[in-house]
Amino acid sequence: MFDRIMFTFIDLFAGIGGFRIGLEQLGGQCVFSSEIDKHAAATYERNFGEKPAGDITRIHPDEVPRHDVLCGGFPCQPFSVSGKQRGFEDARGTLFFEVMRLVTAKRPRAVFLENVANYARHQNGDTLKRTVAMLESEGYRVSHAILNASNFGVPQARRRLYIVGVRSDVESQAFEFPESSNSDKKVAIKDILISNAEACEQIIDRIDIRFDDTKTQSATSRPLQIGTINKGGQGERIYSIEGHGITLSAHGGGAAAKTGAYLVDGVVRRLHPIECRRMMGFPEWFSIDSRRGQAYKQFGNAVVVPVIEAIGKRMLESADLAWKQAEWKFDDSSKARNLETAS
Repeated sequence: MFDRIMFTFIDLFAGIGGFRIGLEQLGGQCVFSSEIDKHAAATYERNFGEKPAGDITRIHPDEVPRHDVLCGGFPCQPFSVSGKQRGFEDARGTLFFEVMRLVTAKRPRAVFLENVANYARHQNGDTLKRTVAMLESEGYRVSHAILNASNFGVPQARRRLYIVGVRSDVESQAFEFPESSNSDKKVAIKDILISNAEACEQIIDRIDIRFDDTKTQSATSRPLQIGTINKGGQGERIYSIEGHGITLSAHGGGAAAKTGAYLVDGVVRRLHPIECRRMMGFPEWFSIDSRRGQAYKQFGNAVVVPVIEAIGKRMLESADLAWKQAEWKFDDSSKARNLETAS
């Protein structure tokens, strides 16, 4: 265990805790969490021993402890290309104003937010400009970038917008986003798989499966489509395990909905929730919802832990906050989480 807390943070729109894992691995202590979805909140409580507060619109600032970092992946559906893109006109889109309500009241040293990549293009970029302007009006220097999880040690092509604001009066150095995790280790879908026997319920056995024999299956850091199911629409494309996976999604249809289909040892199948956990960079100790549909939804809505950790290091340094690398261990005898300082 750490002998002292390096910094404190609150976890808004917490989902199943991706932000929390990433920042706790840097020595942070979560002092407050909020999540309105009862199923995600149950998964969060099961893993962290803490039941998140519910509807953020009903939370008074006095109920939220003071903290160094405010983080959260506020609802993306109003800005997603798969939704109606109503943005701030959507009730969920207005939840960003709840973030600003707490920023104004609590004045954290740093703000760390995540959303879909389309947020940057929504309404010709005006939505993002408005977001940045609101943070700047509260005295924050704001940076934003679209990063791909494929560059941070997980085999998933997942592009997301990250926004970091550091309060100008505490800024010790200019913030710059990392371009990658600086790891030489190359990963592919094949590196995170369980056996087909363990994933037998994910097998897709249909007569309308077709393969493109012209596609080579050499190692690549992007998804490599090698076949189709039915007409090859969304959720009906087959990919090689030599490449990276497509973006995990909380929604969508097709035979391989939410994960895509992969050719694994001669068998076409969806990914198992355990494999989704690994694609999102969650540790092996993380307890997954036993209901398959909920597990897929929760990982599809989650943040990629290694990306949060990589950005977090830069953010903390910019906000003049100390951090210390740690690693999660799972103690099978006590069934408890332990945080051990890395050597």
